[in-house]
Amino acid sequence: MGAHFHLHSHGGKATGRILLVSLLVTLVFVVVEALAGLRSGSLALLSDAGHNFTDAFGLALAAAGYYWAARPGDHVRTFGYQRTGVLAAFLNALLLVVLSGALLWESYQRLLNPQPVSEKTMLWVAALGILVNLAIAWSIGGHSHDLNLRAAWIHQMGDAASCVGIIVGAVIIHYTGWLAIDPILSIVISLVIVWTAWDIFKDSLNILLEGLPKGLRLAEVTSGILGVSGVIEVHDLHIWNLGTEDRALSCHVLIEDVPPSASESILRDVNCVLQERFAIYHTTIQFEHTRCALADISCAPGRKAY
Repeated sequence: MGAHFHLHSHGGKATGRILLVSLLVTLVFVVVEALAGLRSGSLALLSDAGHNFTDAFGLALAAAGYYWAARPGDHVRTFGYQRTGVLAAFLNALLLVVLSGALLWESYQRLLNPQPVSEKTMLWVAALGILVNLAIAWSIGGHSHDLNLRAAWIHQMGDAASCVGIIVGAVIIHYTGWLAIDPILSIVISLVIVWTAWDIFKDSLNILLEGLPKGLRLAEVTSGILGVSGVIEVHDLHIWNLGTEDRALSCHVLIEDVPPSASESILRDVNCVLQERFAIYHTTIQFEHTRCALADISCAPGRKAY
């Protein structure tokens, strides 16, 4: 006996518009910061311009991913396009790591041969950068539970922090003439990029590999199902993310030999547990009245589940 239950939810068009506006603002600022970096000779500004460019690329991926993730399933992609946003976040994280490597190398070269910079240009452009980054982060911050949008939010906050560092560096250069602070700041920015990208890379890779959703424990889900009256055993249990939020589950459940009307009640109770305790709304549950072969291939002591 098999049963299937699901619920889908999608965001509104407002988030897509926010991402597009943020993308345009970021691209304009990238041009301003890059020109200022070239004119002032500041590697920190050029590094931050590169960081902002990857943010622009990330926002473009986020907008595209958000659009595709909202599309319904069809006869080919029955789960829809929710995972496009996850793929966008994964590619964005990879791009940030590659950029960091390039910035670290350039910073090392600049440490060996310090170059004069215009601290006033650094100061004013970085101050503008703080306003731009914080405004964009604020506009998308309410949606940070979504992995792809959280990636964009973290990048904006990282850029704001980088701009604060650039301002401090400009002040140091102005009062001390210590030019090495510029490539040192570039190194710090690069390390910040790697740090912010790692969690996104790890979480998105876990989803793409259909690993257990973050925050869930297989044993706890098994225990929750076993706690339902009438359930004897659980096995062939699989849980994964459809996208950044929606979770799916499939399993075999051995129940008592009861009439179909009674098994419907058990199914309802199992789904209630999965929804209320584990936020799993998309389930495929196969009921069995005798132990199947899969029940012998597994798992934790006492009960069968994997």
